[in-house]
Parts: sequence; C-alpha cells; structure tokens
Amino acid sequence: MRGLTGVLGVALLAVVLWDAFETIILPRRVSGRIRLTKLFYRFTWAPWRATARFLTGRRRDAFLSFYGPLSLLLLLALWAVGIVLAFGLLQWAAGSALTPMGGEPGLGSDIYMSGTTFFTLGLGDVVPRTPLAKTLTVIEAGTGFAFLAAVIGYFPVIYQAFSRREVAISLLDARAGSPPSASELLWRHRGDPSGEALAELLREWEHWAADVLESHLSYPPLAYFRSQHYNESWVAALTTILDTSAVVMVAQEGWCVHQAELTFAMARHAVVDLAQVFSTPPRQPEDRLPPARLARLRDRLASGGILLHPPPDLEHRLAELRRMYEPYVEALARFLALPLPPWVREVERPDNWQTSAWDKVVRLPSAERRPPDEEPPHF
Repeated sequence: MRGLTGVLGVALLAVVLWDAFETIILPRRVSGRIRLTKLFYRFTWAPWRATARFLTGRRRDAFLSFYGPLSLLLLLALWAVGIVLAFGLLQWAAGSALTPMGGEPGLGSDIYMSGTTFFTLGLGDVVPRTPLAKTLTVIEAGTGFAFLAAVIGYFPVIYQAFSRREVAISLLDARAGSPPSASELLWRHRGDPSGEALAELLREWEHWAADVLESHLSYPPLAYFRSQHYNESWVAALTTILDTSAVVMVAQEGWCVHQAELTFAMARHAVVDLAQVFSTPPRQPEDRLPPARLARLRDRLASGGILLHPPPDLEHRLAELRRMYEPYVEALARFLALPLPPWVREVERPDNWQTSAWDKVVRLPSAERRPPDEEPPHF
C-alpha cells in the first residue's frame, strides 16, 4: 500500500511540476490535450461565464473581468496544493518517519510537515528521523523555493504583455471609434489620399498581431484579461484590423494594398492559432455584412471623400476573405464572451476619450472655424 502511495506521490509531483513548467517557462504552444492547467480553465471558465449571463451591461463585463487575474491566483494555489500533497504522500510512503511534538505520526502529520517545508516556515514542531525523510524534506524545501521564485517572475511577464496589448487598443479608440469599426477607421483617414498614414497604421498592427500571437501562445491566461473599457477588447481590435485590411485589399488599387495583405496574413495567423489553443473550432457566424450594410459602408466612406472603385466581383471577393477569419473570431468571441465589432456604426456615439464622469461630451475645435487670413499659432 505504501509502495502504491509512493508511486502516486511521484506521479502527482511530476504532473504538477511539468504543468507549471509548460505554463510559466516553456515559450511555445503546448499541444497536450490532458493538462492540469487546461482542465482547470475548462471547469472554471464555463460556470463563471454562465453566471455572468444573469448580469447585464457593465456589471456583466466587470464580473467577467475578475476571472483572468483571479484564475492565476487559483491556478498557483492549485499547483502549491498539489506539490504539498505529493510530498506528503511520499513522506507517508517512506514510513511516516517523523517525530511530531505531541500526537502520533501519520498521513496528517506528513501533509502538515510537507506544507511547512514547502512554504519554508521551519517551525520545528515536526522533525524527520530517517535519512530518506530528511532527503525528501530538503528536496521539497528546494522545490518550494524554486517554485515561489518562478511565480514571482511570472506575474511581471504576464502584466507586461497585457500592458503592451492594451496600449495599442487604447490608441485605436481615436482612430476607429468606440467600439472600433472598419468603416470608421477608413473614414477617419479620409485626409490621407496617398494612404501613407493608413499603411503605417496597418504596419504597426501587423507587429501588434505578432506580439499578441507570441504572448498569448506562451501565456494563454492572458486571453481572459479584459480591457479597461467595456466596449473594447483584443478580439474586437483584431477583427477590426482584419475587416479594414480586407476592404483595402479588394476595393483599392495601389493604396497600401501590399501592407494590407501583410497585416491580414499576420492577423489571421494569430486568430487561427489562438482558436486552436482554446479548442474553439470555427463556427458559421451570422452575416456581419449583408448587402444593406455593405451599401452603408460605401456611403459612409463616400461621405468622407473616399470613393471605392470595386471590381465587378467585390462582394464575392470580400466574402471569400471574410470566410478566412470570421468563423474563427466568431468562435473566440463566443468562447470568451466578447462582442464582435460592427462593420458600420449603427448609431453615432462619442469615443471613450470624449467622455468622463464629470464632463459632457467634448470635441476638438474644428480647424475650419479659423479665419482664412489668420495664421496658426507658433510655439
């Protein structure tokens, strides 16, 4: 019986340490289907998301936003409990060779000894007697020290990656609206006839998509971290960039088309790989761009002086591009309980930067109000 318990303890220790290594240290996608971390998120995210359905509006988004940081703490606690239990089983398999101050040695004393050793308490009220028990104690003390050091280094990396992701999303607010949309992003570049500014923006988002792919493959819990504003998310930003790139690719000629193709390829790569990481197979989405909405898109751009010159098969080519990514973003959005952005704004609303808890909606003064003969101020 003690031999089987020892084997169980070794197996549990190996599973926990390998899972922590893959999650924290290994900088690549993990393909194993049976993993402690994956099972943890599978059995905790589903009920958390289901509970959020009873809430509405910003309360629902606030409730969902707690899950990401809280899941990290619970995951680390799960690892710690697994290591403590594993060494407790090993001590019991070694014959419970402990000398407790009061009471008889047993499984409870073994687990208590394991806990005090793992967290380096060093109370001294339970002392190992045999060489094997002393060896297990030293090994656990070293394991606990290394584990806690890895945990301390884990959180800064997670939050640095989260910060990089959110900075770009915040910058998209004034460029594509809140929530972002492809029509608004293109319309707000109406003063850029050469397309240089839009090409530079798409180049920056190509790098952002690559960074999101790398960071979220290495640290999947990042996907559960939500943006500061309820109408923004990394899935919505990624979808907006894909939408914009698709429009530029099929409706323009020589207008930063090459950069749009590069950005589209990188963004789709991120979407497809992340859908695989979270085991969310592509699903047939609702038509986000029916003919009536496509007409509104063209009208919106035409109002800013951006005239699209589509080929005869514009709708067909655009539909082909959309089929390359929309089923994946639909699956990710449904899994993470994040809304997808619209192609065209349904109603006009201020951007997030224009509102606050104290002021009404503010707008930048229009340059058209300056008299023609008035020179701009020099600083």
